[in-house]
Amino acid sequence: MAPELQDEEVLRAEDIVKRFGALTALAGVTLTLRRGEVLGLIGDNGAGKSTLIKIITGFHRPDEGRLFIEGKQVHLRSVSQARSRGIQTVFQDLALVNELSVFHNMFLNAELVHKPVPFLNNRKMKERTRKYLDDMGVRVSSIDTEVAQLSGGQRQAIAVARSVYSKAKILLLDEPLAAMGAKEGAMILDLVQRLKERREVSIILIAHNYAHVLEVCDRVNLLQHGRVAYDKAADQTSVQELTELVVAEYRKARETA
Repeated sequence: MAPELQDEEVLRAEDIVKRFGALTALAGVTLTLRRGEVLGLIGDNGAGKSTLIKIITGFHRPDEGRLFIEGKQVHLRSVSQARSRGIQTVFQDLALVNELSVFHNMFLNAELVHKPVPFLNNRKMKERTRKYLDDMGVRVSSIDTEVAQLSGGQRQAIAVARSVYSKAKILLLDEPLAAMGAKEGAMILDLVQRLKERREVSIILIAHNYAHVLEVCDRVNLLQHGRVAYDKAADQTSVQELTELVVAEYRKARETA
């Protein structure tokens, strides 16, 4: 029987275990995401963050454990099945086509066509793209511009906007601020903040910069050794506390090496 839906949980990963041969990537992860919440997921490389995300997106299947969406247990067997349930992911590679325009990327693999003659309805796609981006406060010089001509922050924003307007209920952002300067990083943080205020989508944000995490997240989970070792409200912790937890883990690893 599914657990009671507490605080409007939209996602619950319960005792998730994943092994790759002799390697145990996840050793019993329990994680919850509430409606409209932004959850920061942090942890060292190899802690299991990417594996957990790939299980939530249907790319990997867990060896043990259960996954619940809006209180109902699900068995995700593919990425497309996860998307059909409102789970969207923006990975670091963004899955954008650089040679295509902004508006064509917004409707990639979901193009609008005229009927009955199946020609692309560029006018309607442009209209909707302008509305989508304006609604989210995303600024680009022209939606006819090739994505290759945009800044890293603008490309990231386009990828996020596309996911949100694909009727996402749960949005997973994998290192959206990686390799970005301060100005571009601020653009993405502002976008996450606006999404948070709208409470239309629940977000898991993977990031290494603890200051960024605490700026926009409601809650922080720290993954260590394939488990959630720390779960705390963002306003009840600090960059110093999070850093000390990770440093202590490094010291312990060196002592036992």
